[in-house]
Amino acid sequence: MYKSDVEAVDAFVGKYKELNTEIGKVIIGQNDVVKDVLISIFSKGHCLLVGVPGLAKTLLVNTISETLGLTYNRIQFTPDLMPSDIIGSEILGEDRNFKFIKGPLFANIILADEINRTPPKTQAALLEAMQERSITTGGKRYELGNPFFVLATQNPIEQEGTYALPEAQLDRFMFNVWLDYPNYEDELMVVKNTTSNKKTELKKILSTEEIIYFQELVRRIPVSDNVLEYAVKLATKTRPNTHMAAQIANDYLLWGAGPRASQFLVIGAKCHALTKGKYSPDIEDVKAIAKAILRHRIVRNYKAEAEGITTDKIIDELLK
Repeated sequence: MYKSDVEAVDAFVGKYKELNTEIGKVIIGQNDVVKDVLISIFSKGHCLLVGVPGLAKTLLVNTISETLGLTYNRIQFTPDLMPSDIIGSEILGEDRNFKFIKGPLFANIILADEINRTPPKTQAALLEAMQERSITTGGKRYELGNPFFVLATQNPIEQEGTYALPEAQLDRFMFNVWLDYPNYEDELMVVKNTTSNKKTELKKILSTEEIIYFQELVRRIPVSDNVLEYAVKLATKTRPNTHMAAQIANDYLLWGAGPRASQFLVIGAKCHALTKGKYSPDIEDVKAIAKAILRHRIVRNYKAEAEGITTDKIIDELLK
């Protein structure tokens, strides 16, 4: 597609800027969130969005899928949702043979809306899909779309009738992104755009082949030993009562981040470097994505909760 990786990196920067411009026509002011979601797509990761209702989480996914020209399905997670409602089920055909009817999981981008509203049995149906990019039903294995990306949303306020995501499920998400309220100017702009009859036409910026090519390009980016060591040390410092644990981890954490965090820190740093037009990541790239990668992988102890020490505060200390 491109003569060299250097040329491909330059092309990626141009496409990334175009994507941001196009998404910015609809999504106003959530620049960091858009950046994190795009990085996780190009890193072959998944993303968990945590935010109160009405912050355009669904609109964001819809807009990104349009600009990337990918198929998109929204699954509304409810307490009565069954695994077969997501992955599909076998039905008896007219020819008296069973045939598999694919569920909404068979698309490139899946919006798992309010994922913590559904029981663990249904949450677990996503585990294989997110890790293996395939599902198994009736003893047969079915490959999912390529690229395949799960973007799940969670409401942090209303916890009645919800099922907390197990650690194994949380660990499948590359990023845990917190959405905040827009500032006054941005909200003014949002209201102006959404209360008129203005229609925004979005252009398709990347083809499926280009997305897959850029995902492979991210993997090929060279990374120096000092950056690799920094990323792995950052993850190991979160593990309390181990020989490399930071003091703050010993004081305030029950559990630290596993090896998947180290892998995502390196991949994420590579992709972050690409968005800035750099041909190799440095320590600043690791720091830029560290919070979104670590915040759902560390578990605070009672002392941290009693003293009001947040996970982000602990990560800030580790990054100093």
